[in-house]
Amino acid sequence: MQAELAKIKALVTDMDGVLYRGKKALPGCAQLFAFLEKNNIRYKAVTNNATMNQDSVMTKLQAMGIDLAADKILTSGAAAAAYLAEQAPAGAGVFVVGEEALVQEFVKRGFRLAGQDADYVVAGLDRTISFEKLTTATIAIRHGATFIGTNPDKTFPVENELIPGAGSIIAAIEAATDQEPLYIGKPEPAIFHQVLQELDIMPSEAASLGDRLETDILGGQRLGMTTILVMTGVTTTKDIALSDIKPDFTYQDIPALIADWQQALNEKLVIH
Repeated sequence: MQAELAKIKALVTDMDGVLYRGKKALPGCAQLFAFLEKNNIRYKAVTNNATMNQDSVMTKLQAMGIDLAADKILTSGAAAAAYLAEQAPAGAGVFVVGEEALVQEFVKRGFRLAGQDADYVVAGLDRTISFEKLTTATIAIRHGATFIGTNPDKTFPVENELIPGAGSIIAAIEAATDQEPLYIGKPEPAIFHQVLQELDIMPSEAASLGDRLETDILGGQRLGMTTILVMTGVTTTKDIALSDIKPDFTYQDIPALIADWQQALNEKLVIH
């Protein structure tokens, strides 16, 4: 089974709960990218967190000693805006339930910021959520606006706790509108398709690395990618036992993954 690691030509890695928790880097995260570069494995760091843009994520990573260029990063907010830019007519009105980073993803793509008259409502994690925002989103959707969710994560990992995530906010809008959103972030295929296209790689040659069974692992499985779970985020051993979603590989942390992966590559070289 370990030999399957040697076949991976590209890695799509999650961030929260894999590279860091809150403002604390997790073991091996910087070494992971050095390993990928050394072995000519393409990669993209993808987060369902839409409260930051690529540049701010890059700055956050640098503060933790992780040197990753902005073009190696994709947020669910950027993915949602890119998706809608392909689907929506020019100048369409968007109401955003989210923070400034998410709003700006739509502004820079030429969308009109709207209210109850919006053509689209896009909802993500919003730590300034208010009853007024929920009301505007509800009325817009009930008047026919298309409902888009950045991601379904109900919780968000910080240093030692789990706090409400985008899915918790989106659930309130769902309850008020009787409408389910179209999700762009993991585990839905839209964000994976964007990344694989950018990396110019087939799903069968790529792996999805993450800490959540229901997003990182399920999303990768849906596309036929190799899936790798690390136990540094939200998933517990009990969760794995109770879930029908089973990753191809499970590791306690990134250093354990790197060790196995390097061994697989070394053995491949010996065989050839």
